[in-house]
Amino acid sequence: MPLSVSLSIEGDTTVIELDGELDAKTAPDFHQTIEKAAGHGTSTVEIRMAGVGYMASAGLRSLVFAQQKVGEHVTIKVVGAIEPVARTIRTAGLDRSIVLSDD
Repeated sequence: MPLSVSLSIEGDTTVIELDGELDAKTAPDFHQTIEKAAGHGTSTVEIRMAGVGYMASAGLRSLVFAQQKVGEHVTIKVVGAIEPVARTIRTAGLDRSIVLSDD
């Protein structure tokens, strides 16, 4: 399933909304959007993942890439991830540096 990626600015938050599967084939589209998000200079990057039904290890690498790209002063928040995706993030230990939120 292809990945749909959109970017918007809401106040001091850059919002990236994903819909589809995040894997090695689709991760480059996400990376391009992260690069754009890093240039906005907001204090939070909110990644809405309610529409992501599957995330491979490439998705985890994308989240690490996002952290590196936006810098330490920017909070990355993953919102609405379904349980298997949230579990993958927690298992990898990324929940220590990325905020996981249901809403």
